[in-house]
Amino acid sequence: MKVAVIKYNAGNVQSVLYALERLGADAELTDDPEKIRSADKVIFPGQGEASSAMTYLKARHLDQLIRDIKQPFLGVCLGLQLLCEHSEENDTDCLGIFPVKVKRFIPENSQEFKVPHIGWNELENLAENALLKDLPDPKFLYYVHSYYAELSEVTIATTHYIHDFTAILHRDNYWAIQAHPEKSSTVGEKLLSNFLSI
Repeated sequence: MKVAVIKYNAGNVQSVLYALERLGADAELTDDPEKIRSADKVIFPGQGEASSAMTYLKARHLDQLIRDIKQPFLGVCLGLQLLCEHSEENDTDCLGIFPVKVKRFIPENSQEFKVPHIGWNELENLAENALLKDLPDPKFLYYVHSYYAELSEVTIATTHYIHDFTAILHRDNYWAIQAHPEKSSTVGEKLLSNFLSI
């Protein structure tokens, strides 16, 4: 199975490649449109800033390529946010795959809640979905982010920090995870394994 990991100006890609390698996937980091189109699965990871990431994607016509993908596609962390309609981060119009807005965390109590949100949070309100099949308990994932996707009709799992927000999205052949599955022990590994099996 060939997995294309989309290369763009966002960090934290190497750990995703290592996680896929551990699962036996033939993963390649690439921004070559033909390699992305011909892959069995596509993963869109990353940490970084929304507007500069969108500028990079548009300059290489990867924005339209991502919208046209027909095979299973997984966004991770910044990848989830870029698949949404709009981000408050520098007032950025994003890819619009998910009809969801991305907002900045506003701490209600700065002593208790810090931004960015860094740490382990449990998945809640899981829908019946192939990506979520047979996840081990307890279902904790590791997060590092200052922005979050609002709850929506395409939310298939939630978590809580300051308030409830979207942990995982699904629409058609697109899935997206706000947390870092590659840094989330057995639960994260099972999510990636489930995606590779879709």
